[in-house]
Amino acid sequence: MKTEFSPAQLADPDIAEANTILRKCVHCGFCTATCPTYVLLGDELDSPRGRIYLIKEMLEKDRPPTAELVKHIDRCLSCLACMTTCPSGVNYMHLVDQARVRIERDYKRPPLERLLRAVLALVLPRPKLFRASMHLARLARPFASLLPAGAASASPGLFRRIKAMLALAPKGLPPAGSRPGSVFPAQGVRRGRVALLQGCAQQVLAPRINEAAIRLLTRHGVEVVLVKDEQCCGALTHHMGRDAEALASARANITAWLAEADRGGLDAILVTTSGCGTVIKDYGFLLRQDRDFAAAAAKVSALAKDISEYIGELNLSPAARHDDIIVAYHAACSLQHGQKITQLPKELLSKNGFVVKDVAESHLCCGSAGTYNILQPDIANKLRDRKVANIAMVKPDVIAAGNIGCMVQIASGTSVPVVHTIELLDWATGGPQPGLSGPDRLAQSETLNRR
Repeated sequence: MKTEFSPAQLADPDIAEANTILRKCVHCGFCTATCPTYVLLGDELDSPRGRIYLIKEMLEKDRPPTAELVKHIDRCLSCLACMTTCPSGVNYMHLVDQARVRIERDYKRPPLERLLRAVLALVLPRPKLFRASMHLARLARPFASLLPAGAASASPGLFRRIKAMLALAPKGLPPAGSRPGSVFPAQGVRRGRVALLQGCAQQVLAPRINEAAIRLLTRHGVEVVLVKDEQCCGALTHHMGRDAEALASARANITAWLAEADRGGLDAILVTTSGCGTVIKDYGFLLRQDRDFAAAAAKVSALAKDISEYIGELNLSPAARHDDIIVAYHAACSLQHGQKITQLPKELLSKNGFVVKDVAESHLCCGSAGTYNILQPDIANKLRDRKVANIAMVKPDVIAAGNIGCMVQIASGTSVPVVHTIELLDWATGGPQPGLSGPDRLAQSETLNRR
């Protein structure tokens, strides 16, 4: 793609990066076939290629974002399927991130929408506030039907978004998990020492996921530490274009994790929420211009691993096989497209005694995408229903995924138990049977109840 940035514009490192990305695009359109919003809406501007044209025009002319651009960028899930498909290596992720920062800085949204986004950015990254908000949502759920929702739309109004938020809230919350600062010693000879990301929403909705990871890791000789001063990874605010907040969180985490590495050594920083892992692995890029943090950020990015990457090297010891249990594996976009981890989770499940089934259209997003299922509920629901229908075709006993957002989204559309991959692997290697189908209800699968 031809670009026409001035020398003065190219002196800005972000514009120089955008120029490099744009010039790799050859207009081939392969990305349209795998873009969820284009598949649903059929609008060229709701495809990566269309959004790239809009972003290019905004950046080249150095003008404020238009309402049209904002509409189509807001509909992007950042699923990154386009990056997997692109034959030219266009880094759409970094380009759309720039656009979101511009929108947040230069576009004035309606007051109520600004308020909603500010509340989400304040509450979701803070577990105590998020827990309190979930209790409030539980009280408000009976009154959701009284809210005027309007017709389903690709541009939903405030009340429809509030209804979506209430619908996703669990009926109850589990007890809090292990406390920050806890250290879990390895059983037997210590083979490694890792920090485990505690997460924000996940530690409120499903602390059982990290508990399963801790059991599996310590059982296989790995010491696990929950770093005391850890914060939100910054993914949620980063994808909302609030980069100052996101980078502040990143710097705080880098400081905390490297201090822990200096105290006791760390072989890896493990992540059980793939959406977080994709951003942490990108810290080196995000802070590349920060003189004080660039080197440290690159070090942290190199240490970050999805939980499946690390345990894939442990040679797990199955304690029991579950050959009669059919697992539909849902490939989270942040894992398969963002981190390029596709086969490993399925291989781990298969090797440890489960029957793993691929799901049709596995490249398409389930519609969760951070805050997307709140801000764009109608598109998100269509994607969820499509995903659930494809999952149902393999007639699974359980659905496994590697991202809490996907788990909540899919569980809202099916009665099949939805668990994290690590929970099944923990069970197979001597841990307890996974007990939840989603953040708020017990698994009732008769097959899962068989040992």
